Amino acid sequence: MKRSLILWVPLAAYLVFLVVASLGLTQKNQTVIQSRMIGKPVPGIDLPAASAMAPALSTKQMADGKPRLLNVFASWCVPCAAEAPQLAQLAQRGVRIDGVAIRDARPDVDAFLQRNGNPFHRIGLDARSTLQFYLGSSGVPETFVIDGKGIIRYQHIGYIGPQDIDTILTKLREAGA
Repeated sequence: MKRSLILWVPLAAYLVFLVVASLGLTQKNQTVIQSRMIGKPVPGIDLPAASAMAPALSTKQMADGKPRLLNVFASWCVPCAAEAPQLAQLAQRGVRIDGVAIRDARPDVDAFLQRNGNPFHRIGLDARSTLQFYLGSSGVPETFVIDGKGIIRYQHIGYIGPQDIDTILTKLREAGA
């Protein structure tokens, strides 16, 4: 009796493995990593100016009562150039946009802004991706809606396309309420 029970243990273990593996395969795959910072204050970091065209960025200044966008970008990022017209459109509508240039150099950021326009109020140079890491940002471009108290309210992962403008404006209005 004991010997026959021992023979069934490997089969039972294999069946348990199959059940666990099949459950893992049927789970919805998460391909986008959301920041855990949503609902929390922007980390207090002072970044040097990334461009001669805009002042440096101190995230401590974001709690000034005005909602804004914080756009994480890079001069070497093709989707960042593709979203430039949408950022310009948002800036023309009165949206305050601060930028963070990731792993970049000032001359490259200046050239990027010359080619694509400068919708930014301030731009900080995050040469080591420190702020990007603290924000929970997983890449570039990425945009955060920050309320007037400096709290992160929304994260838009990837390029802002024309179809995203209304959502961004809605999230900004909600952040201002």
